Amino acid sequence: MQRLRIQRFTTAGVALATTALFVAACSSSSGSGSSSSSGSGLSGTLNASGSTLQLVYQQQAIQSFKPIQPSMTVNYGGGGSGKGRTDLASNVVQFAGSDSPISSTDLPLFKGKTVLYFPILIAPITVSYNLPGVKGLKLDAPVIADIFQAKITKWNDPKIAAQNPGVKLPSTTITIAHRSDSSGTTQNFSEFLVEGAPSVWKLGSDSTINWPANSQGGSGNSGVAQIIKQTAGAVGYVDYADAKASGLTWASVKNQAGNYVAPSVQSATEAASNAQVKPDLTFSAIWAPGATSYPITAQSWVLLYQKQSSSNTTKMLKAYVGYLVGDGQKLLAPLGYATLPSNIDQQAKAQISKIGT
Repeated sequence: MQRLRIQRFTTAGVALATTALFVAACSSSSGSGSSSSSGSGLSGTLNASGSTLQLVYQQQAIQSFKPIQPSMTVNYGGGGSGKGRTDLASNVVQFAGSDSPISSTDLPLFKGKTVLYFPILIAPITVSYNLPGVKGLKLDAPVIADIFQAKITKWNDPKIAAQNPGVKLPSTTITIAHRSDSSGTTQNFSEFLVEGAPSVWKLGSDSTINWPANSQGGSGNSGVAQIIKQTAGAVGYVDYADAKASGLTWASVKNQAGNYVAPSVQSATEAASNAQVKPDLTFSAIWAPGATSYPITAQSWVLLYQKQSSSNTTKMLKAYVGYLVGDGQKLLAPLGYATLPSNIDQQAKAQISKIGT
């Protein structure tokens, strides 16, 4: 499989290049947390697919990891969290990127094999919109729910205006932009609406949603971002890194504490620090408590089988995953992601020893 090449926007490209130089310097002077459990001189290929939310991080991590293990090749294709989980279950890849755990419905696909969850990053999901001249919108979960169910169809709707006094809202028709692929971003965004607007949101929470007929679907976070950027009046859910790279405008969202909070690395970190972590390292930072927590904060994992087919694959996975939860964490903030809270990061590092043959 050839390495997937995906064009990013200029802003992201600059961030990637700058970060690469920074991390290369860090890696040459410090080996802490990178691949200490696996040694050096590894050779072979790891293939992976899945979450587009973690795609920018994976691209940069692969580039920065190469000098550490020059004879290893890591390929990461997107396709969405659903594709990653399916590919892992079908043994097409050695690991998968996913923003949501394996559902009880899909669990039989894994034939009783133990899957390890390695959290690698925290990411705000923005409610991005295209309204020239209108910035700093404030929205709560019930209004967002009505927008994405096409019950609110104009930007000057009284329910939006009530939360934005003094803002001149146009009568522009709202165009809903959503993911067309099976997506952990969709899963997390819809879970926010389930928890934040339980009496209003009627479409449930899943990696795919039966969106209103007049909405528009895009592949990956970048696909949704592109629809918003090109469509006046559009609104959609896009991870913070892609929204920043696309130059989008986003809303501040009312959290559980009743405060309107903008998506940022800091507000996502606050949400994650208040999440309850299960023994298998699954957790949800969505609708987390905390005065400054951003309420649509997602998390993303690398999923892999505990038992591997060979000792070489085991060593390569330990090396690369060790880097993602170790020195690779230094890459995250410049790219628009939040690092793992220290307690979660330490648990992820400790779990690397479970990977074996």
